[in-house]
Amino acid sequence: MGLLDKKNIVIMGVRNKWSIAWGIAQIAHDEGANLIFTYQGDRERKSAEELAAELGNTEIFQCDISSDEQIDALFEEIKTKYGTIHGLVHAIAHANTEDLQNDFVYTTRSGFAHALDVSAYSLVAVSRRAKDLMTEGGSIITLTYMGSEKVMGGYNVMGVAKAALEASVRYLAADLGPSGIRVNAISAGPIKTLSAKGVKDFNSILEIVEKKAPMRRGIDREDLGHTAAFLLSNHSRGITGEVVHVDSGFNIMGI
Repeated sequence: MGLLDKKNIVIMGVRNKWSIAWGIAQIAHDEGANLIFTYQGDRERKSAEELAAELGNTEIFQCDISSDEQIDALFEEIKTKYGTIHGLVHAIAHANTEDLQNDFVYTTRSGFAHALDVSAYSLVAVSRRAKDLMTEGGSIITLTYMGSEKVMGGYNVMGVAKAALEASVRYLAADLGPSGIRVNAISAGPIKTLSAKGVKDFNSILEIVEKKAPMRRGIDREDLGHTAAFLLSNHSRGITGEVVHVDSGFNIMGI
């Protein structure tokens, strides 16, 4: 029996085979979960369908995370088809390219609002709907990065958004804890995804981690998938409001 046997797990943000969400989905599937994918819009639909088909017995739903109406419709449909969910993975973030390429001081007002809305507030929005379906308790996890704690070149407004996301994790954990719902974040080390291509000098960041991290290596999607499966499972029932670093120990190092 797997860690997530017969548990209904919603994964929001499975974009392609290089995404962290896909690594989590693969491990969750191997651990026996019934998976439910969401995709943002028509551009992501084909990829989501192909990935769902690869795992088999995985339904997909469209949801524009910036629309409260679509979020409401999504969870109403999930409630009708599944009744109860046991876990939710929030793997959604976005910032405008120019706000990542330019110095942070030139971040636009609209770009700042966009990054915070999509990358941080969306967790609050989906948690509010998910809690009503977690009638047996549950686990919500999101993805962050050390750029929330330290200045990382090229991360810019996304670092500010991730800091807001991590604070949201703590406040949500306090609100939802009495209902038996845990909320945690995984702070992933740098990993090659399509989103990472938007970060200036990303390859040099990878090289530094591999050289300086205590384990002298980077991380992969399997590392993150196993950590997510643990946090989604009953084995982590005493853990909430935490930011768990999965980065080969890089976060503990000074110079």
